[in-house]
Amino acid sequence: MTANGENWWVYRGTGLPHDGIDGLPDAPSWRAFGDVDPERLPAAPAAAADGAVARRLGRDRQAAAYQADAREIQLVNLALHLRRPLLITGKPGVGKSTLAYAVAHELGLGPVLRWPITSRATLRDGLYAYDAVGRLHDAGIAGGSGGGQAPGIGRYLRLGPLGTALLPWRHPRVLLIDEIDKSDLDLPNDLLNVFEEGEYTIPELSRLGEGDQEVMTADGARTAVVSGGTVRCAQFPFTVLTSNAEREFPAAFLRRCVRLEIQPPDADRLAAMVSAHLGGDPATAATRTALIAEFLRRQREDNAELANDQLLNALLMATRGLWSRPEDREIIENVLLRPLNES
Repeated sequence: MTANGENWWVYRGTGLPHDGIDGLPDAPSWRAFGDVDPERLPAAPAAAADGAVARRLGRDRQAAAYQADAREIQLVNLALHLRRPLLITGKPGVGKSTLAYAVAHELGLGPVLRWPITSRATLRDGLYAYDAVGRLHDAGIAGGSGGGQAPGIGRYLRLGPLGTALLPWRHPRVLLIDEIDKSDLDLPNDLLNVFEEGEYTIPELSRLGEGDQEVMTADGARTAVVSGGTVRCAQFPFTVLTSNAEREFPAAFLRRCVRLEIQPPDADRLAAMVSAHLGGDPATAATRTALIAEFLRRQREDNAELANDQLLNALLMATRGLWSRPEDREIIENVLLRPLNES
């Protein structure tokens, strides 16, 4: 049981890694996907998917420092228990994407599989990519050299972030579908079947019959075996979809999601976030209080869109000396705290 009595929580919002995911109850019957013994399934890789160690460590620090409030913790746990996507809306910079990294960090679910959405994104982009031209080219080279053996298809097929998340993992992977409101109108509806079924078929592999094919994944150099051309999850991934609330979504899409609206943080939450990132040096307490107050005043009175990382940047530079003179403060206030909605 957690300190506040929420004994059904798996994610606690503490930022401290723990094995609470092992206590996640079985999926409800209408959201159960696999019947394989979890101990026989692979665990998520520990290393960063892209091998960028410095960036991964930076993400880890952001994740550990994330200040989740009670409602965010409640809804994350609802999504985990119900095996439903979590649709997060809120203004830019309030921490929508960071919440996905915070859950992955605390529950030890491996690197976040991030799918950044553009207006040209399609369902297949998230599932897999097949380099048919590259395979034909290599087959031509092999034939010309007298070998005559066409290269295997698996080395030319890479699963995307969504496709990798739907592999049969021991625990759910964390999938971040970032800025879903930028997508083509059809993408949310196209996702519905995958969200409901927890599986998809790769036609290029299914044509080869029931055999196994080793393919590349979104986890860098890590590969996976696909049987019969179908990828079927054992645990529905913890899926976070972020939106800046710039469009409406179909009702059929919304009813399959747990919906969370993140509000801009108040002074106490900002102070806790700053302390988690920058420490609690008493010598800078007055500067921090003043900058947090100015940050909130601009949001409240000027209707300015400001991101949390803008405040962190401003405070960092203020503690390094860019605060003592009026012209220094002007740089912080007019450059580092310039509203995102100001042209």
